[in-house]
Amino acid sequence: MSLFIASAHAQTAGGQAPAGGELFQIGFLVLLFVLFYFIAIRPQRKRQKEHTEMVSALSKGDEVVTSSGILGKVTSLDDNYMVLNVANNVEMKFQRIHVHAVLPKGTLKSIG
Repeated sequence: MSLFIASAHAQTAGGQAPAGGELFQIGFLVLLFVLFYFIAIRPQRKRQKEHTEMVSALSKGDEVVTSSGILGKVTSLDDNYMVLNVANNVEMKFQRIHVHAVLPKGTLKSIG
């Protein structure tokens, strides 16, 4: 029979919840959002801003690594694309946003 009858729970006098319970829940949610902002959102925006600045500062002759791991020297640029010289007489066209890092000058010669 207990399967069909809900269990009774004790309540305070007048059937009201303790004072301040709702305020605590709202404060907890606000605190949780602020914590999430400082742990996840803010660092991601900072990295995104740094990447955008790096991509906009690219120039002809820079040595770069793409997000796929291809190393090359920038031979030409336009608004959205760049052409990389990856080997002798081998040029590949990439989107600028796929640059992972700009390498110091002479890195390609020291590797190859």
